[in-house]
Amino acid sequence: MNIFKSYQNSFKGLSPQIWWLSLITLINRAGTMVVPFLSLYLTENLGFTLSNVGWIMTAFGLGSVCGAWLGGKLTNRFGFYKVMFCSLFISGLMFIGLQFIHSFVGLCIGVFFLLLVADSFRPALFVAVAAYCKPENRTRSITLIRLAINLGFSLGPAVGGMIIYTMSYAGLFWIDGITCVIAALLFVYVLNERKKGNEIKEQQIGVKGSPYKDKAYLVFLCALLLIGFTFLQYFSTIPLYYSEVHHLSEKEIGWLMSLNGIVIFLIEMPLVAYFENERFSKYRILVISALLLSASFLVLNIAVNFGVLIAGMVFMSFGEMLNFPFLNSFAMDRAEKYNNQGEYMALFTMGFSVSHIFAHNSGMQLINRFGYEVTWYIMGVLLLVSILFFAWLRNIIKNEKD
Repeated sequence: MNIFKSYQNSFKGLSPQIWWLSLITLINRAGTMVVPFLSLYLTENLGFTLSNVGWIMTAFGLGSVCGAWLGGKLTNRFGFYKVMFCSLFISGLMFIGLQFIHSFVGLCIGVFFLLLVADSFRPALFVAVAAYCKPENRTRSITLIRLAINLGFSLGPAVGGMIIYTMSYAGLFWIDGITCVIAALLFVYVLNERKKGNEIKEQQIGVKGSPYKDKAYLVFLCALLLIGFTFLQYFSTIPLYYSEVHHLSEKEIGWLMSLNGIVIFLIEMPLVAYFENERFSKYRILVISALLLSASFLVLNIAVNFGVLIAGMVFMSFGEMLNFPFLNSFAMDRAEKYNNQGEYMALFTMGFSVSHIFAHNSGMQLINRFGYEVTWYIMGVLLLVSILFFAWLRNIIKNEKD
């Protein structure tokens, strides 16, 4: 009973707007069920080589980086409301249209512009969360948004696998696009700027520091890039590994990947609330999380049955739960310290987008040249290197305080 009460208390005190944002994000992310199956769609349905798929996924990453940058610029100019609505609505139409492109060049261009529009949503979402939450609830508000994202990703692959199994990939693109449009319409209905309670107070914040001159933040971004690079393999090369090495169907892959979102949905909020306590070192938590993420890859090289694949997914899930909320917390604390939230959070958002550029293509190329086993060892070692950056970061912060 105490466990349930603690779980319930971890959700208390959040504003209604944050809950609506979480629901809209859930619908949107559940709708992006094409993404986990994109590499399979390109290889199995369209007959592209792994090398070609790698370049298409690089276009995916470039579009994501440009979208994050563009979203920040447009949010500053027009506000988060207009940017979020346009991103949801237009990307929904673009998801539907993507199924009609079959050429390599056409898909590179189409995927780039799709992500350009879709990922302009992310910086606007950060601004919306900051606008609608109290400072003391900021970390939990972000965690709730992450829960919505992960639950969406858990539902998306499971539903997506079933749609492919029963309706083919064409049905996947249609449903993907329609859910994005539904999310846009719901956003307009519940978070209309003219509705009572949705008013935003303008805040004038003086800029005191630049993230480009902040040594600690740059070291932090290096660790972020390594973690993002390896983590993103779960959305491109890992599904191929499940299919080619363990001969899992799309439906089975969808259910296995959905395990990640289910574990995070059930555990992340109380876990974050527990470890937010000052008696826990954020740097130690980040190191432990990197070790768990590394183990999630290394265990795949001893995968002799389906149970080991589940163990790898569980390691990854716990590593993610301990890593990303506290990475986000560090970035937001640093932004607040130097009163430059726009530039700091833009770089944080773009860090994952930059990872998209290199992660998918590099993973495909490594597998193509060295095979899955060597690739998983490389990913595990890169995550161990990220621990060195966290140690470096801790020393820099310590010297700042002395």
